[in-house]
Amino acid sequence: MKLSKICEEIEYTLLQGSLETEVRDIIYDSRKIAPETMFVCMVGAVTDGHKYIPDAIDKGASVIVLEREEEAAQIPENITVLKVASARLALALMSAALFDHPARKLVTIGLTGTKGKTTTTYMIKKVLEMAGKKVGLIGTIGAMIGEEHLPSKNTTPESYELHRMFAAMVEAGCEYVVMEVSSQGLKLDRTAGILFDYGIFTNLSPDHIGPAEHASFEEYMECKSLLFRQCRIGIVNADDEHVDGILKGHTCEVKTFSAEKEADLMASDIGFINEDGKLGMHFKVSGCMDCQAKVHIPGRFSVYNSMVTMLVCHLAGISDEAILEGLSKVQVKGRVEMLPVSKDYTLIIDYAHNEVSTRSVLTTLMEYHPKRLICVYGGGGNRSKLRRYDMGEVTGEMADLCVLTCDNPRDEEIRDINNDIKVGLARSNGKYIEIDDRKEAIAYCMKNAKPGDMIVLLGKGHEDYQEIKGVKYHFDEREAVAEILDEMKAGKR
Repeated sequence: MKLSKICEEIEYTLLQGSLETEVRDIIYDSRKIAPETMFVCMVGAVTDGHKYIPDAIDKGASVIVLEREEEAAQIPENITVLKVASARLALALMSAALFDHPARKLVTIGLTGTKGKTTTTYMIKKVLEMAGKKVGLIGTIGAMIGEEHLPSKNTTPESYELHRMFAAMVEAGCEYVVMEVSSQGLKLDRTAGILFDYGIFTNLSPDHIGPAEHASFEEYMECKSLLFRQCRIGIVNADDEHVDGILKGHTCEVKTFSAEKEADLMASDIGFINEDGKLGMHFKVSGCMDCQAKVHIPGRFSVYNSMVTMLVCHLAGISDEAILEGLSKVQVKGRVEMLPVSKDYTLIIDYAHNEVSTRSVLTTLMEYHPKRLICVYGGGGNRSKLRRYDMGEVTGEMADLCVLTCDNPRDEEIRDINNDIKVGLARSNGKYIEIDDRKEAIAYCMKNAKPGDMIVLLGKGHEDYQEIKGVKYHFDEREAVAEILDEMKAGKR
């Protein structure tokens, strides 16, 4: 593609060379530079792309995009040089052009907030798919094109990767893309130039505040609010105390959802479902939809996630019947995910692996008044001991029994990790046993479960491996549970 075409939507100064230069690809990682590529000198917290200009020249880059004009003095005249105010912003707009603006060919749904983004993106994806739509997804646990899984380093990938994924989705026949839009993604212009069809705000609480992320809660909120200056319709949680700050300076049409006040979609008559080992919520909605709804994901937060899903799908033209049918069947892998093992007890998989998320999950489950709440978990190796102490303390406080086992010990010994967890358990006088092999630990709980028990497997969630001494071994808790069930049935014959 000609450079002039790639640069149509950016502001720049041509320092030398020609806009007729052909560009095969855009590169921002100097290790990937090849002949006839454009190198964009990104300035980050750790490194400065300007340092790699000589490397780009040696590897045959035909165009260099920089922020500092003085750096052009070292560049041969046969190489085209553009100066821009922000390399990050330029990368986003040029990447969109390189891939022929794929986001404009999709219905784009972006979610921001502190909690619930991953679960809600999956809920929206599943409901749309059950209504016959092909949907792409981008978020914390990677990207999906239909059922094809693509790994991703960031919740919101770098802009070039984002547009490459969008293009692959268009090529695969996707009509929609649902994605998590992180505060960092907004702050660093990863989504710049995308006008989302729907921008969604779930909730806000202090998070990601520190030297490498956000300087303050106010900055964190300001970055989140940027989504509502780059979407057509904003869908926001009217019950969150920070909703006015999120909508400050918004340029979109606003739709609201609430369980407490007047809104475009309102939930009432909220109740808990506990049927044959399956947990969930039922509730009534009024406003733009008027019906009874249920979702088989436990917890009051599921009502809010469901309202987001219902409202965006309703606005996108999906029938109420299809929305309710999809909602009643949706499950999110590794997020309070129930496995149908018995009508007598409930077995749940959840990704919670720190004190905050664990307390949240256990608080949710306790609302269903289990006979006993049993936690199976370990701790990540090469990670903070404080996290282990906190996990031990909260599970000891809230669970009737903790079964300490293997998670991802990495370079540490399982027993050393679990000894740290026991420090926290001692603080809350928690009852525990130790079974190092995770499958054996799960089997112990299943074989000794009593009617009304809830067994929650914490820490692995969507993961399908265990990392031990530098090696990743396949381990999927769903497969392990299925094997245990088969072994238990065989033992009864």
